[in-house]
Amino acid sequence: MTIDPETFRTKLLDLRERLRAEDEASEADRAPVALDQESVGRLSRMDAMQVQAMAVAAQRRRQQERAAIDAALRRIEEGEFGYCLTCGEEIAEARLDHTPTATTCIDCAR
Repeated sequence: MTIDPETFRTKLLDLRERLRAEDEASEADRAPVALDQESVGRLSRMDAMQVQAMAVAAQRRRQQERAAIDAALRRIEEGEFGYCLTCGEEIAEARLDHTPTATTCIDCAR
């Protein structure tokens, strides 16, 4: 099997751009919740705080995913992309198609 690194580089860059767009779209949800009791009732404020907490958690997940994307891009640059970090064997192309940031083959992932 020969993995085309450019195909995966494009896929990874597209994924990173999607994450950037999601960050931008959720910026307002991550903003601090106003504590003005007259404009927002207690339950509405609690709902807003829950939305904010979920948006912050989603941003953290996107940051972790971006770090995995950057690591995969570095592996492409170094010629190490597509090889299991545990056993050194090739990672199945189907696994990389599904999860281009995968660092281990399916056997080592189990």
